[in-house]
Amino acid sequence: MAWEFRKLGPGENVAVEASTDPFAGPKWAPPVWHMPEGLVLLVNLVRFLVRLTVFTVRNALPLSALTGLGWLAYRYGWVLPVVLVLLAGAALAGWAAWDRPSFLHWVGYPARAKWRHFRIYRRDWQPVIVGSGLSRVHKGREYLPSIKRVQCGPSADRVLVQMLKGQAPDAWERVTANLAHGFGSSLVRVRHGGRPGRVWLEFVRKDVLATPIPALPIPAAAAVDLGGLEIGRCEDGSPWRLRVQGTHVLVAGATGSGKGSVIWSVVRALLPLMVAGLVEVWAIDPKRMELSFGRQLFERYGRYSDDPKGGMVELLEAAAEDMNARAAEFGGAVRSFTPSGRHPFRLIIVDELAFLTAYCPERELRKRAESALAILASQGRSVGYGLLGAQQDARKEVNNLRNLFPDRMALRLDESDQVDMILGDGARDRGAYADEISSVPEIGAGVGFVRLETVPDPVRVRAAYVSDDDIRAMVAYALAHDERDDFDDQDGGTFGPGAAA
Repeated sequence: MAWEFRKLGPGENVAVEASTDPFAGPKWAPPVWHMPEGLVLLVNLVRFLVRLTVFTVRNALPLSALTGLGWLAYRYGWVLPVVLVLLAGAALAGWAAWDRPSFLHWVGYPARAKWRHFRIYRRDWQPVIVGSGLSRVHKGREYLPSIKRVQCGPSADRVLVQMLKGQAPDAWERVTANLAHGFGSSLVRVRHGGRPGRVWLEFVRKDVLATPIPALPIPAAAAVDLGGLEIGRCEDGSPWRLRVQGTHVLVAGATGSGKGSVIWSVVRALLPLMVAGLVEVWAIDPKRMELSFGRQLFERYGRYSDDPKGGMVELLEAAAEDMNARAAEFGGAVRSFTPSGRHPFRLIIVDELAFLTAYCPERELRKRAESALAILASQGRSVGYGLLGAQQDARKEVNNLRNLFPDRMALRLDESDQVDMILGDGARDRGAYADEISSVPEIGAGVGFVRLETVPDPVRVRAAYVSDDDIRAMVAYALAHDERDDFDDQDGGTFGPGAAA
């Protein structure tokens, strides 16, 4: 192809012959200005100095250590630096042996993040991003999103990415499988980056929740926080704390998904305050299997009902009536609820919630149950009432009150569409693969995704497994710490104001 260059005045155009066809029209382009070589060298020198300064600031500690060791080797010989390096290694080894969590937090994970940043993500970034369709080409120049930061944890890496102009997080959510295979991880989740134009990519390396978690120790009464009961572990290794006061919790999962683990872990965490009279648990058990094993505790420190002929509905209506009475007493006098012996926090646990809202054969009972649940869910939070409901079916026609539960948990589900039904639209695209949880109890029971009222992104968690022996130990704990002498652990009889419905 022949090019024609014309020396024209500033602001004029240059005609460029695009082909040898004499009938083809010329393509017009602005004139090309050649930068002086001295200015090019100056610009490159400034860029080099800026990058060197940034690298030095970001790696000030290791560079300072290497510089000091080099000076000592030059001044006193190589023996002294070697001895210092060995002593530092011994100190780090002792730190790791004495307090491994703090060592990993301050040394292990940052070092791993540096290594994986340069060894994996930076090296493979361009081919993976291009193969996933996240790059752009404009006027022959390729533009790539940039890595801003890499963080490592016990099971996952978090990569902060500056997206290209015009990109949105959903573009990344559509190619999570490509990113996972490209960087050799089992799963990738897309999280909000804290400000517009950025996203966090969570690359899951291994499943730390694949083994059951034994029942957690019964805490001391002073350590129980109704705003965050420790009932299991999160995927990053931190404790999973579930708020029960000031909210309502809905747990959904297929048969054998571990709903009982969540319920009994909550009861176990509340037990010290139940014994102290600051918390009551009212249990409704349509199956007569899951909660009946701890019936003695509920009848002693709350109420219990498994009567399908109306007793369960009457318990709900009694709770709604008491809640209204408490609201009338608190009106104009109390703004924030604090549990006390006179006004304990009441947690209403409903196992198989769908029985009361959809499956109960008597229509009148269904209407009464739904009305009482709606009253408790819409008005109970401010006066010390909380709902913990469990169900198998996620469909709206089974439970049309699910939007009144601010905090929700999806255990193993049968279909992918059910994830968004429970956790909200787009939850599965953000990494809540509840339909892919293993059906093997040892691997998947109690594992699920939690969507909190204040956190839009789902968090993967696992509830501790409370066995039958653990429940018996809870009864023994109540016997040992309850000063009242009318606790009958043989027949589960009726006790005063906490009688079963």
